[in-house]
Amino acid sequence: MKQELVKFVEKPWGYEKWIAVTDQYAMKEIFLKKGSRCSLQYHNQKEEHSYLLNGRVSVEEDDENGVLVTREYGPGECWHEKPLAKHRVTALEDAVFIEVSTPHLDDVVRVQDDFGR
Repeated sequence: MKQELVKFVEKPWGYEKWIAVTDQYAMKEIFLKKGSRCSLQYHNQKEEHSYLLNGRVSVEEDDENGVLVTREYGPGECWHEKPLAKHRVTALEDAVFIEVSTPHLDDVVRVQDDFGR
């Protein structure tokens, strides 16, 4: 069955296409412009898995001791953010990734933000 996009959200760093939102999961396509980054954030309940389709990104993320480490990812690579883990994605090139998460889409606690949100 053909389905329309649930929502398109402009962001200061790119956009989000909300592909599916159910009571069990959400799926988004996320585009980040080269040199931009999302906020350093964490979620109280939301858990995310991301798959990079194209471009290169660096992801700052809490390690098992709660210390921020930075890892680089290329096309075909994945990362996983558990609840309460701080994280931020920076686009080293224009980048598109798919994010599949629990449906807690308003669960964002910003620690730092380049755009004053």
